[in-house]
Amino acid sequence: MIEPFPHQFIAIEGNIGAGKTTLCKMLERDFQCRLVLEEFADNPFLSYFYENPERYAFPVELFFLTERHKQLQENLIQRDLFQETVVSDYYFVKTLLFAKNNLHEEEYRLFQRLFHILNASFPKPDLLVYLHRPVDQLVRNIQNRGRAYEQEISPHYLHSIQESYQDFFRATNNLPILHIDLGDINFQNAEDHYLEIIRLIRKKYPAGIHKMELTKTL
Repeated sequence: MIEPFPHQFIAIEGNIGAGKTTLCKMLERDFQCRLVLEEFADNPFLSYFYENPERYAFPVELFFLTERHKQLQENLIQRDLFQETVVSDYYFVKTLLFAKNNLHEEEYRLFQRLFHILNASFPKPDLLVYLHRPVDQLVRNIQNRGRAYEQEISPHYLHSIQESYQDFFRATNNLPILHIDLGDINFQNAEDHYLEIIRLIRKKYPAGIHKMELTKTL
């Protein structure tokens, strides 16, 4: 697997527990991509947010906003994108989607203004890959990886995040979006499915959403 991707910047997105970081690490391993991983564990408000979202939603989202901006500034702006493929396990717009889901209306309006100021200088991904799984599978994945602060995440919350992504996709017509329905497939331990994901990522897509489904019959 040494043939490079036809994309210079690939963002891998999905709900909590979808497999974003796992896929990114596999792509780095096999294609020597420059890897950008969200440093979510550094957010000092995250565990408090899952326990008391009403109180901690704004600080948790503000921390994510500034840290993601700093990280992407270092990896997308201050370096030469043309030297290698960059693979990230998030797209900066994620910041706005989660904030809209978590913040009160007045807080969100302020947050939205800050987001658009910071987002103005970032390039769009050449391809946005969205890993979709049913909520019950997300819950199982979250439980299996055993992060203590995630165990209180409710199916209702995961469903609301899922809806936020779908609303964004329906409203976006200037970005190629590869929407891969994974079901309960564990591509990390199934080479055929991993190779199928690579085949899909290798293709060039026009702007808009392109839905694909992986099946266990590969």
